[in-house]
Amino acid sequence: MTDRRTQLLEYLAQTEGWTTASQLADRLGVTTRSVRSYVTAAKSAAAPLDIIASSAEGYRLNRDAYAEYRRVASRATEPETPRDRLYQLVRKLLDATAGLDVYGLADELFVSESTVEADLRKVKTMLDESTLTLVRAGSLVSVEGPEENRRKLISRMFRAESARGFLEIERIQREFDSDNLKAFKTDLLALLDASGYFVNEYGLDSVLLHVAIAVDRISKDRVLESATVPVADSSELAASILTLVDRHFSVSLSDADLDHLVLLLTTRVITPGRGQPVSVQTDELGLTDDVAFIRKVARIASERYLIDLDDDEFTVRLALHVRNLVARARISSFSRNPMTRSIKTSYPMTYELAVFIASEIQQRESIVISDDEIAYIALHVGSHLERRARREEMVTATLVFPNYYDIHLMMLRRLERALGDDVRVDKIITRTDVERDEITTDLTITTVAALAYGEHVVLVQPFLTDGDIESIRKAVARVRRGERRRRLTDDLLLYFSEDLFVRNLAAADEAEMIRALGDRMLAQGIIDQSYVDGAIDRERMSSTAFTDSVAVPHSMQMSATRTAIAIAVNDTTMAWGENRVNVIALIAFSSDGRSSFQTIFDQFVEVFSDHDDVQQLIKGSTDFASFIEQLVHLMEA
Repeated sequence: MTDRRTQLLEYLAQTEGWTTASQLADRLGVTTRSVRSYVTAAKSAAAPLDIIASSAEGYRLNRDAYAEYRRVASRATEPETPRDRLYQLVRKLLDATAGLDVYGLADELFVSESTVEADLRKVKTMLDESTLTLVRAGSLVSVEGPEENRRKLISRMFRAESARGFLEIERIQREFDSDNLKAFKTDLLALLDASGYFVNEYGLDSVLLHVAIAVDRISKDRVLESATVPVADSSELAASILTLVDRHFSVSLSDADLDHLVLLLTTRVITPGRGQPVSVQTDELGLTDDVAFIRKVARIASERYLIDLDDDEFTVRLALHVRNLVARARISSFSRNPMTRSIKTSYPMTYELAVFIASEIQQRESIVISDDEIAYIALHVGSHLERRARREEMVTATLVFPNYYDIHLMMLRRLERALGDDVRVDKIITRTDVERDEITTDLTITTVAALAYGEHVVLVQPFLTDGDIESIRKAVARVRRGERRRRLTDDLLLYFSEDLFVRNLAAADEAEMIRALGDRMLAQGIIDQSYVDGAIDRERMSSTAFTDSVAVPHSMQMSATRTAIAIAVNDTTMAWGENRVNVIALIAFSSDGRSSFQTIFDQFVEVFSDHDDVQQLIKGSTDFASFIEQLVHLMEA
């Protein structure tokens, strides 16, 4: 399938329920007519499997049929599409030792010679990007270049053929005829666990892909020409890996292949020190300087964003991760993260903290850090913040349960077991004559039907059922959502003004849009040019399109004279990173607006996360007054 059709299927796979043609057109940056043609072509290619359902509400993926289609497609030996054929052509060229004949390729691929010639022009571009050369001698074509670059190209093409997310180990096994790969993974994990390593499962499948490619290439007498500098003190690990590979694949790794595999493991998958106190890790692993640097960055981040990152375990673990990150960056071997998109969309504030930490690392080490690597840092930050979640963030509740042989204590224990991380029962009332002003908590949980009125009251049975637990959980979500929206309404509307609002503002790219919105703030003296430049620099690090609808460009320096938002609401989407957005909000924060940063940033993204809500806001916002009216309605919904 073409890239657009593949993108359409991936987007439908990420979406629950029905998706309209307009939504898909916005997402893909095409017309609704093109969307309909992509759907028709996708359904035709997958026949007789009905992978896409159509109705007046739009389109929806038939997930079971789509899963079966992907399984069938992954086992296909003949190319289905031009892209599949291009993949096979490159693989054949990389495997050939003496070149391939164009006429023979045409016969083998069941296409014309002109089609092969057209494909070879595309192949040349792919090879150029991988520092490989397509050599032509009459009808004979071959590839010249180092084996390491050949393997990288094979890996890149395989990933391009895979859906976003985790690599499927079964598909790797089928593609490279590596039936023992899963068993190898099991033994490798046991080895790493016994050796006292932390293991990054996100990065492990990427290394397994490398193993499968290496074994395939070695079996064809294609070995690495030169050794990568091995990691210090890795001889014991290297010996164990060599034994594992020989046992499962019956091939012997060369010194260069072994060193390269160990380097990938030590920089992408494992960090030492599991089970050791942080002080021992710091001393024995030589982390003193790295820990001092991370502690300094964490202190600055804590002061700037008013978030507590002061924790020895967090600091040491992040320092270990950063050491590997820097090592990867030095050899341009970045680690993919299948969770990047979901982390960025679901936890924008955590991701923003990770961007700040990454920017400090970039400056110190003079390296470039990708979105995937930033997402790994966000995992460290998020897990720390989750562990340090303050008790006062829990929803408070009053339990109203008329006294009868202390049965209410049984309910209390059940509540604590089921919802102890979300609900704190601050008060228990065992009388039926309860005055409403006696209840001052966020939520009331009661067995008394007469009290079961109001948005934040949950009526339950004397012995809690699963349904009761679910009702309480939903009420907790409503309380939290209401509190977030209340704070947002109080804060956010203060920062909009009519002269910072614009409809249908066109711009060629992200930088031009930031400058256009920044000019409006410059004219009012809210920011200076360095803030605009800082917002563009921040955008270059990682796209601020946190959802499919809104981009939130900003500088990491809180240097505005006051906190304000310049916003463009456009009928037509524009490309922003990998997304297409209708709403662009340049947010300027002042130094005394730090306390508002978390509330505004996280909740602004949440408000604009629902595509249908955003489309309603766009259609209803003909001017500033109607925009505010629509926004308030959206926040209070």
